Amino acid sequence: MDAEFLTNIIDSSALTKTEIAEQLGLTRQGLYDKLNQKTEFKSSEIKTLSRVLNLSREQRDRIFFNDFVDDTANDLLKQMHSDLNLFTQF
Repeated sequence: MDAEFLTNIIDSSALTKTEIAEQLGLTRQGLYDKLNQKTEFKSSEIKTLSRVLNLSREQRDRIFFNDFVDDTANDLLKQMHSDLNLFTQF
């Protein structure tokens, strides 16, 4: 999760962290725990946060899914490299 990017968006919004926490059904401390990556955002919270902050799809993906995409891409590259090594052995 790109917590710094999300925090910058929250800080530049017209809403306070307390108001955002309330929209998510969290306490202010609960929101801070998620922003500090002590706990993870649930999918329903991501959906609500995207709506409340009017996040674009690109912003949402950068914040919440970049690590997943990077890991998946790395796994694919490793597999391709392995396949190429097998191919060049013949």
